[in-house]
Amino acid sequence: MTIRFLNKGAKAAEILIYSDIGESWWGDGMTAKKFADELKALGAVDTIDVRINSYGGDVFDGLAIHRQLIDHGAEITTHVDGIGASIASVIAMAGKTINISESGFLMIHDAWTIAIGNADELRAVAERVDATSAAICEVYAARSGKSEAQIRDWMKAETWFTGKEAVAAGLCDAVAENVKVAARTRPEWAKFAKAPTALNAQATPAEPVKAPLRDAARAEIEKRRRAAALRKELPLAV
Repeated sequence: MTIRFLNKGAKAAEILIYSDIGESWWGDGMTAKKFADELKALGAVDTIDVRINSYGGDVFDGLAIHRQLIDHGAEITTHVDGIGASIASVIAMAGKTINISESGFLMIHDAWTIAIGNADELRAVAERVDATSAAICEVYAARSGKSEAQIRDWMKAETWFTGKEAVAAGLCDAVAENVKVAARTRPEWAKFAKAPTALNAQATPAEPVKAPLRDAARAEIEKRRRAAALRKELPLAV
């Protein structure tokens, strides 16, 4: 299991999302329904720590999970332990406090999908994708305090933030030293020869530079995106 709900005590709980968002070919994805059921099973708690290590997945499952956390009565703290990419980064925005590990990455980009149809149908799909990206942009802008224009530029460029850059951009609140999260950090990209190339250290905090990502990592993300799109009759995915 890569997803666990750990009841840390009568008034505190910990949720681990270490998998794809939405249904998964491998049977370990986190759907909005599964999340809602497990969240309810926790009972009345005062605080919830949500630990994230995910490449993303189904946009609507992710938005629903984000909403569930926002509406919950507990104080939510989110932790990006390894990678919070795509819709997983939106879930991270639900935290009253958002922490990111020293070696972690946050990635934001536009929604995408696969579509088949005539010109009118494809234009309608494109409009829905644009609307979804706009809705996601509002989440990042509200949390970071940055303008929607700035957020849209980052999304269109598929921007990867290191921990420090995510904090500087207002998308996270604090960087957790690796030694403090090592016991729980199992980033999937650790299997690659090296982590994504660090973003240009010369960049100003407000203008992070899109870094080239190792080919194997991009291939893994693309495989997961296509699997997410195909298994549910081509839903929107990020």
